Amino acid sequence: MKKVIATDKAPAAIGPYSQAIEVNGMVYTSGIIPVVPETGEIPEGSAAQAKQALTNLSNLLEAAGTSMDKIIKTTVFIKEMNDFGAINEVYQTFFSADFPARSCVEVARLPKDVLIEIEAIAEK
Repeated sequence: MKKVIATDKAPAAIGPYSQAIEVNGMVYTSGIIPVVPETGEIPEGSAAQAKQALTNLSNLLEAAGTSMDKIIKTTVFIKEMNDFGAINEVYQTFFSADFPARSCVEVARLPKDVLIEIEAIAEK
């Protein structure tokens, strides 16, 4: 049975989708963008946006009863591959155990014209 996961500590869905879904002990998140949930603001720069997106992801996983260290796979969408190094520096600080598998792709455009969007699959 699937369970919808939602929190006000991550950006609300801006379309017909859920922030995350839990099914059979696994949590599947939608793409998380770097919007500050309390204000709707978007930080400037790829490192600041990566930190906010990962903070939002961490908050969503916490609402689902899991954590960043339980992530199995992430997909990272970035607007500019030249930001890869700066994003990696921030990304690694959010994990204390073995890193999850990851794909990272450059895309032409992201919602609200942000520089990064991250989705994850985590075990409960």
